[in-house]
Amino acid sequence: MHAMQIERIGVLRAAEKPDPRPGPGQVLARVHACGVCRTDLHLLDGEVDIPRLPIVPGHQIVATVTEHGAVSPDQAEVMPAIGTRIGVPWLGWTDGDCRYCLSGRENLCDRARFTGRDIDGGYAEWVVADARYAFELPVGYSDLDIAPLLCAGLIGYRALRLAGEAQRIGLYGFGASAHIIAQVARFQGRTVFAFTREGDETTQAFARSLGAAWAGSSLELPPEPLDAALIFAAAGELVPAALRATAKGGVVVCAGIHMSDIPSFPYDLLWEERVLRSVANLTRADAFEFLTLAPQVPVRTDVHPYPLADAAQALEDLREGRFNGAAVIEVDTG
Repeated sequence: MHAMQIERIGVLRAAEKPDPRPGPGQVLARVHACGVCRTDLHLLDGEVDIPRLPIVPGHQIVATVTEHGAVSPDQAEVMPAIGTRIGVPWLGWTDGDCRYCLSGRENLCDRARFTGRDIDGGYAEWVVADARYAFELPVGYSDLDIAPLLCAGLIGYRALRLAGEAQRIGLYGFGASAHIIAQVARFQGRTVFAFTREGDETTQAFARSLGAAWAGSSLELPPEPLDAALIFAAAGELVPAALRATAKGGVVVCAGIHMSDIPSFPYDLLWEERVLRSVANLTRADAFEFLTLAPQVPVRTDVHPYPLADAAQALEDLREGRFNGAAVIEVDTG
């Protein structure tokens, strides 16, 4: 099969690989599209460890099931039927019996394996996935349009859930996740404030077009204090900025897998019962809830397609902020 793989840190190259085969409890699926995520950049740049190289990145995979591996009786109920369009996310496997899995926190499983890091991902024509983490996708979305929901959407949704009932939501870094979650927050009756790079008037206008009540620089204070701030950018200096903009009792949620060092800040920014927390991965419950909610909003994604051979260019364009919304790799549109 044709694939793009990380051969070593900083090097993404085309490769011809054997077609994969499904093992017990797995499905083989033909890949149609795969969203491009900043985590892919962190992996390529060596900011997130990769246990083995080479590895095929990509964890926002839209694919159609073509074959099952061996199926035990307890796996049958989660096995998607042949011909089902599935989404394969970042969390690709858990042991199911550790204290985290048994307490509804499978996203923290110590032995978890991740798609595109431990398991070959979606920058390829075929993918093998654990049937437990192969989610049937809602109708009404094209393969390209639904791909960003599988990480940008899911992680954004988990971050929004951790904000609780906050009514005034600040979104720091208005990229793939924020442009989805702004729509969800507005659907839920919340007020959205969008924070971008200083002087980025194009992205600020994009945020307002999606319902943001205000859009400005991450260095500015919003017109009213925030009840919660969700930080999607990987810039540690945004943490004290978000705390400064957050009201007493508010929460700041860091939604990325990697962030630059957080600078020292005075305790006064955290005092008065403000909370600072992170998001790690996702759970199946998150996926089921969000993929049910998205068509009700309905969430619309702004996608920028790239052919598989141009995956490196897609990542570079993401790095340089050359588009709003999300990049998606087109693999098989047949």
